[in-house]
Amino acid sequence: MATGMDQMLGMCMSAGGLVIFLYYSIWILLLPFVESSHIIQTFFLPREYAIIIPVIAGVIVLLLLSLFATYILLRKKKKKE
Repeated sequence: MATGMDQMLGMCMSAGGLVIFLYYSIWILLLPFVESSHIIQTFFLPREYAIIIPVIAGVIVLLLLSLFATYILLRKKKKKE
């Protein structure tokens, strides 16, 4: 059973993911149709970062997953010896 703290953490993580999804969706899907002089443009980074940030995040996630898998395999190999 999940405790109250686990549920709160889960809700915070879900809310954070939703906020990031909405921000990115607005940034990519709606902002190209808004004039560049409009005030809403000040709340968003330049569009080049819309590609750079997810690529860097993906590379970091893949690196961490690879390191974790390597750690597990090496640990498993040491147990057999």
